[in-house]
Amino acid sequence: MPVPPPEPQAGEPPLTSAVPLSHARQLARAKRQATGLLVLVVLVFVATHFLPPSLGVSCLRAVAEAATVGALADWFAVSALFRRIPLPLVQRHTDIIARNKDRIGGNLAAFVRDKFLDAPSLVALIRRHDPADMLAQWLTAPANAQLLGRQVARLALTALETVEDARIQAFLARAARALVGQLDISRSMASALAALTHEGRHQSLLDALLARLGETVRNPETRAFIAETLVHWLRREHPLKQKMLPTEWLTGKGADAITHAVEALLKTVAEDRDHELREALDAAVARLIERLQTDPDWARRSEEVRRYLQNDEVLGRYVRHLWQDVRRKLRDDLMNEDSRLAQRVAGMGRWLGRSLAHDPALRVRLNVRLELWAATFAPDVAQSVAEHIHATVQRWDAQETARLVELHIGPDLQYIRINGTVVGGLIGLVLFGVSHAGALWALLARPG
Repeated sequence: MPVPPPEPQAGEPPLTSAVPLSHARQLARAKRQATGLLVLVVLVFVATHFLPPSLGVSCLRAVAEAATVGALADWFAVSALFRRIPLPLVQRHTDIIARNKDRIGGNLAAFVRDKFLDAPSLVALIRRHDPADMLAQWLTAPANAQLLGRQVARLALTALETVEDARIQAFLARAARALVGQLDISRSMASALAALTHEGRHQSLLDALLARLGETVRNPETRAFIAETLVHWLRREHPLKQKMLPTEWLTGKGADAITHAVEALLKTVAEDRDHELREALDAAVARLIERLQTDPDWARRSEEVRRYLQNDEVLGRYVRHLWQDVRRKLRDDLMNEDSRLAQRVAGMGRWLGRSLAHDPALRVRLNVRLELWAATFAPDVAQSVAEHIHATVQRWDAQETARLVELHIGPDLQYIRINGTVVGGLIGLVLFGVSHAGALWALLARPG
């Protein structure tokens, strides 16, 4: 869908205001040179009419006349690009850039889109420069990693200052409430659990938990804790037996028995992929997912939670105060020269640089991924850039656009005028030689 041209902004500076003054001086100097040469050949042409007639004077007049014609023709060709020349029959073909500004903008946009931002060009650029290797070399330099950290801190501070605006905060609060209002908590929890347990993914988590529990049970501190708990239990439940029996020996043996039993159970569950406890866990998770998806009671509870998150004033006040504290601490850190966030980003940058530098396969995969991204997103990005260029040129004033182009390429175009003068003179010389070949031959053949 084409982007409509933006409206000119009030008080917008002229296009040529950003052009260095040196461009205008170069253009003026080039114009003086071309115009000076034109005046010179015109003066020579006029002067030949006051000289005694001769073959040499006629030749000089023909050269000056042809050079004048060439100079005037090329002056018209160059000037017609940038301004209106009120000559009958041809004035509609002058002021070309101003008249065709929008078409030129569209052609420029299409050229940039098709020749600079097209997918094959971007993929070739990636393959030619190896951006993953360039990134690795850049990040491994300590100064660059520190620069990255500082720049990220600056961006974070700018973003933080943006959200401190009262209107933006109010908008974010409304957006958060609207987002919570559209959230189906029970079904979202069911989807999350289903994703976590798909193809037995949760069993890996259970294995890690069993291994951790096994280490805890084997820890001597755990055995001591169980023994101490048994002593307290005997004292509380059986105080008489505690006084008559060897408490420390019994609790020690009891702790050993309990730890061995628990360890044996954990080992059995860990080694047996079809253990009944694993099956019980699978069944329990499946029942929970089913209830979250279909049980009206769970739906009602999730609706209550959603309304609470949306409307509870105490919770809202707590979240606002929490955010203010976090924002204040984050701002203080970002404004500090030794920002912890900047240091962490710099450390991550150095780590990424070292990882890329020492892993050629990783660099290859990153470059391949960049090529895929370029091929995928280049058309949309290129089209957006082209629409922006076209819309921007449409917004520009036509006469200012012509002046801007003239300031940039006008000095080179003045050489067309100079070349036209010189070439015209040479053509005049050749034509004079052809038309006066007999006289010239007679002059050359005359004995000295």
